[in-house]
Amino acid sequence: MPLTESVMFKAVLQRGNKVQVPRLLRWQYRMEPDQVLGVEVRVEEFFGDERFLGRMRKDGRLTVPRLILRLLRGDEVGNLQGCVLEVTLEPAEGQGGKPG
Repeated sequence: MPLTESVMFKAVLQRGNKVQVPRLLRWQYRMEPDQVLGVEVRVEEFFGDERFLGRMRKDGRLTVPRLILRLLRGDEVGNLQGCVLEVTLEPAEGQGGKPG
């Protein structure tokens, strides 16, 4: 049974633009690696958020595209690795959940 509702959590951006989905959430919602998810990412220190479609890897990590990170960073110079992100996962449209 794939994810059918929105789930929000906070995570640290890891090396390689990866975000770890908490194991408890993966178990509770029986999240499958092949499920396409609507992902919304927001950086605590900056305003604004960005959305993209993503797929979780078998190890429970999501890759945030470089373009999305660049848009989040805005005019700030530097890497966002180690920053706290607020991540919202929801089912992608057409997969039985609410449309994003």
